[in-house]
Amino acid sequence: MLASPRVSTRTVVHPAARLRGSLRLPGDKSITHRALILGALAKGESHVYGGSDGLDCNSTAGVLEALGVSIERLGAPDGGRVDRVVRSPGRQGWCEPAGVLDAGNSGTTLRLMSGVLAGTPMYAVLDGDASLRGRPVARIIEPLRRMGATLHARAADTLPPLTIVGRSSLSAIVHRTPVPSAQVKSAVLLAGLSARGVVEVREAVATRDHTERMLRARGIDVREGPADGEWVIRMEDGGSVQPRDERVPGDISAAAFWLVAGAAHRDAELTLETVGVNPTRRAIVDLLRQMGARIREEPLVTDGTEPMATLTVSTSELRAIDLGPGDVARAIDEIPALCLAAACARGITHIRGAGELRRKESDRIAGIAGGLAALGARVAVDGDDLTIEGRPDLPAFGLAGAAVQAHDDHRLAMLFAVAGLLADGETAIDDAASVAVSYPGFLTDLERVRA
Repeated sequence: MLASPRVSTRTVVHPAARLRGSLRLPGDKSITHRALILGALAKGESHVYGGSDGLDCNSTAGVLEALGVSIERLGAPDGGRVDRVVRSPGRQGWCEPAGVLDAGNSGTTLRLMSGVLAGTPMYAVLDGDASLRGRPVARIIEPLRRMGATLHARAADTLPPLTIVGRSSLSAIVHRTPVPSAQVKSAVLLAGLSARGVVEVREAVATRDHTERMLRARGIDVREGPADGEWVIRMEDGGSVQPRDERVPGDISAAAFWLVAGAAHRDAELTLETVGVNPTRRAIVDLLRQMGARIREEPLVTDGTEPMATLTVSTSELRAIDLGPGDVARAIDEIPALCLAAACARGITHIRGAGELRRKESDRIAGIAGGLAALGARVAVDGDDLTIEGRPDLPAFGLAGAAVQAHDDHRLAMLFAVAGLLADGETAIDDAASVAVSYPGFLTDLERVRA
């Protein structure tokens, strides 16, 4: 049965005189999804340590369990992290699902599992909540059909539910992603595990490479690099995924909101423990440093596939920067936090080519602009471009508490909550409970860092 819609809630945030503390962030959502899926594809047992306990990753676990995979939670969640053990008979031992596979609110679950199921000889239907039913699937359907799977969706094959009839042997293809998307790339690579020959994905901008790293660590021949002005990922002859344990770093997309809070607040110092700093994901750190943010980075020695570091951010004088489409692609999930930084920076920040934000859990361009404007920020939208004028010389950056809508979008809820720490007066956020999608303990941490 599909999950019922979350109940709308209102959360009130008051300004903070100081921000202090050390935070252990939830496990990286992107890596957790992939660790669960790859553990299920492998025959045997794989541990996922410190993975996300957010609703999205729980949706992936639920879909895999409906296919006959055992996923056991080891102990109680800790700060949005949970350890799991995945026991699987391997893809060949999966059972055809008796009902609809419920992806909840998770676009990652829908897109990555589409690739997996395209290469699995069974009939399956992927669906989700009302928000997910508005997320486009045509970019997934097109390459998976060319590989030989049968896929159909409603509204002329553009929107979920998504029906898939998979095959045990798919055709190798070359696929150019029209819009840089790690999820589309990953769907093609996961489908490519059932293909013979070279599966190639070409991107205008290199997107997050967790899937490539994790496939290599599990015995799959995946190579990547620049060629002919593009970033090219090549996987040869698919193969069997081997079981492997994964230690999941803290989610840098969650860290983004604390990095902005610490840099913008007039009296702040926050430490973020064991954060993932994968070169294809760390754009938020580098862009904030360009804006003048004081961020200290202490690399950690790890035995996993992902680099990690402890980040400490403190009060800074921020200045405006310009972001182009390439910057947006590298920091797509962190753009909401960067917009708040821009509202607190000296000068005018331009963010160009952000159309992909309109295809997230909500139309994030409209949500960011409407919410920040309600709080007093100067924001203009022109198509898929945003212009934000900061007012650092005014008290509270010219931000004043107001009632704002998160539109059931976890990133917008966190954006407006952090803005509430900086604004003058009371900020009331509708649908703030949506933070549970990626960061169940966010509102608790928000109160804990008030000194």
